Amino acid sequence: MQTVLVSGAGVAGVALAAQLRRHGVAVTVVERAPGLRPGGHAVDVRGVALDVLDRIGVLAEARRMRTRTRGMTMLDGDGEELWSTTEFALSSGPLGGGTDDVELLREDLVRLLYGRARDGVEYVFGDRVTALDQDDAAVHVTFERAAPRSFDVVVGADGLHSGVRRLAFGAEEEFLSFLGAQVAVYTAENFLGLEDWQVWCGEDDTTFCLYPVRGNSELRVTVGFAVPGTSGRDGTDGTSGTTVPGDRDTARQKALVAERMGRLRWETPALLRAMDVAPDFYCDAMAQVHMDRWSCGRVTLLGDAGYCPSPLSGQGTSLALAGAHVLADEIAAVDDGDPARALASYEERMRPFAEINQALATAHSGRGMPDGSAMDEAKNALSLD
Repeated sequence: MQTVLVSGAGVAGVALAAQLRRHGVAVTVVERAPGLRPGGHAVDVRGVALDVLDRIGVLAEARRMRTRTRGMTMLDGDGEELWSTTEFALSSGPLGGGTDDVELLREDLVRLLYGRARDGVEYVFGDRVTALDQDDAAVHVTFERAAPRSFDVVVGADGLHSGVRRLAFGAEEEFLSFLGAQVAVYTAENFLGLEDWQVWCGEDDTTFCLYPVRGNSELRVTVGFAVPGTSGRDGTDGTSGTTVPGDRDTARQKALVAERMGRLRWETPALLRAMDVAPDFYCDAMAQVHMDRWSCGRVTLLGDAGYCPSPLSGQGTSLALAGAHVLADEIAAVDDGDPARALASYEERMRPFAEINQALATAHSGRGMPDGSAMDEAKNALSLD
């Protein structure tokens, strides 16, 4: 039986574990956090990724857990209404049916997948990979806490700042392209009494979005703001740069968000007080990952770790789910003890799909959701079989 170590218990990692388990592969998942990570924004599952959820057996439940949005209102920095609509929401596209797309909270999707990847999968929480040493027979893994072990394949599904990518391929500065903005997400009480309705408030280069979840009992707050002084690889426009804000200190991140968000008025003071006590605060750069190859021997990358499209594409979750399915299929097909062929086939199948979805973000950066024709092309550009 093949053995696979998956680093990261997010959407990509848990989806891969669920599908490898179905193929009879022995899977271990290591996650730096003490458990499944809470919080995060609502994510969209589209196109071929819906088939992945169906094959895992959670699509019907995902549809039952989808977010409810009747419309949205756009406010200026003082909270004065600019316009309202029931036709679309900036975060998720057209409303009122007509699409099979499913939007649900990231944490809900991970829990659904975990329910199908819990039994028969070994989870090691509160630990991380610190060294990789591979030979013709295996990858020998050193952990921060657990004893060293060896695996047939190691998969980095550990996000934009992947530790596995750094160990196997080099510093992240070589692969990350900064898109000139940062985003923060956290949970607050629904002190505004919003009912299935989004509110956006923005001025200049800072915007926040509020939308109710959990039966309108909570708000998810998403803050986006431009970061000045960045430039692209060609030094011109900041859309393809390699300099990514690297401060991972939560206190300093909150201070930055408070400074930028504080330029707006309306209910901003209350939202900043909620941020101070939020248990699930998250902040990071809007960035993409571009690599000439995703695999090195028996080590490969999945989802954001290898081909992050950024939230601007609206396709990160779908890419992760599709990649997990393809990678599991290819690993399961290995019959000669050498996974190199499987990892090469995985990349050959996935790379065109990843690149067309990454193009959504850069082509439409700063102009809201991609148009319908571009989104349809991207979400249907891969066959699972």
